[in-house]
Amino acid sequence: MSTLIQFVANYDDLSTDKGFQFKFHCDKCRNGHMSRFQPNAVGIAGELMRAAGSLFGGYFSDAGSAAYHVQRAVGGKAHDDALEKAVQEGKAYFKQCTRCGHWVCPDVCWNHQAGLCEDCAPDEQEELAAQQRQAARDQIYTKTREQDYTQGLDFLGTASVQQCASCQTKLAPGQKFCPSCGTPNPAVQAQAKDKFCGNCGAGMKPEQKFCAECGSKQ
Repeated sequence: MSTLIQFVANYDDLSTDKGFQFKFHCDKCRNGHMSRFQPNAVGIAGELMRAAGSLFGGYFSDAGSAAYHVQRAVGGKAHDDALEKAVQEGKAYFKQCTRCGHWVCPDVCWNHQAGLCEDCAPDEQEELAAQQRQAARDQIYTKTREQDYTQGLDFLGTASVQQCASCQTKLAPGQKFCPSCGTPNPAVQAQAKDKFCGNCGAGMKPEQKFCAECGSKQ
């Protein structure tokens, strides 16, 4: 009849043909406990026979191969026995939460006062400190978004970034010459040649002969 073995859902099997070893993990933080190494007598005997076979050949080689197959045949029970022994050893280093069933390490993830894991019964001081930090982060996020960082930007304007036609250096608004190579800024030069009506002062295009506002001839 099979036996129910607790505490087997959170382990790594590190066994080899030389012996058996298991690493059990806390279900919450993943800290682990390594079980003591349990030699596999059949596996070691087979290794010795294979080594002898490599030296002398023939009978020992066949014996080594036979021992290897024997080890494979009986390894299942030997492995199960070793696992059960390791489980009994490992359970001493963990506590099982009766609320969720998880096995956790007592030093970090167990609430001794509540008798439950800290997922089910968080430590009050730790939880308070964590929530305070989370609230501070949320408030920083909110207050940062309430500030206006775009007061100096012209959202409705059509001005584009200007570059020197010769060397592609970025030009500041209103710069008449490139600070890197001295090439004139054609955009500013064109602005300097803008016409204004001598009668009403309205802006005019260079090719206009009459003011579009007052009709005066220019």
